[in-house]
Amino acid sequence: MTTLKGNNIYLRALEPEDLEFIYKIENNESVWEVSNTQTPYSRFLIRQYLENAHQDIYEAKQLRLAICLNDTFEAVGLIDLFDFDPKNNRAGVGIVISSEANKNSGIGSEALQLVINYAFNQLQLHQLYANIGSKNEISISLFTKFGFQKIGVKKDWNKINNQYEDEMLYQLINHI
Repeated sequence: MTTLKGNNIYLRALEPEDLEFIYKIENNESVWEVSNTQTPYSRFLIRQYLENAHQDIYEAKQLRLAICLNDTFEAVGLIDLFDFDPKNNRAGVGIVISSEANKNSGIGSEALQLVINYAFNQLQLHQLYANIGSKNEISISLFTKFGFQKIGVKKDWNKINNQYEDEMLYQLINHI
């Protein structure tokens, strides 16, 4: 896969040098509630994951890309295609921006647009979906901006701070 380039950011494959960046994100407890993680990841496990990151999406059934700034080349987030299903031409999509300073800056929008274009034009997917917590207004706004529609609610799906919260399923169908 070639680098996916936008006006302000580009998406690239993970590199061994991303170990500390991924370690920081995966062990950030505020991200755990959106990623269904409950325990920290060791550097050893992340290193093993990075050693297998060369697998293509057809082999691994997922694709994780670093979101990097064009001007500084700094990695500021991750965007994933997961549960890749080539038979039914669909995949889930998830995104995380690593710091509060980079949130609401348009980085997530540009990254999501690049991944949507890649998924529909390169991978020839028919649909993308996203699982979003009912209180995650930033993600709801981001995904609906690109035409994702809420198609279902999973009641009391996630336990966050000892309370159950709904998770919503959003879907974008490629009608081309």
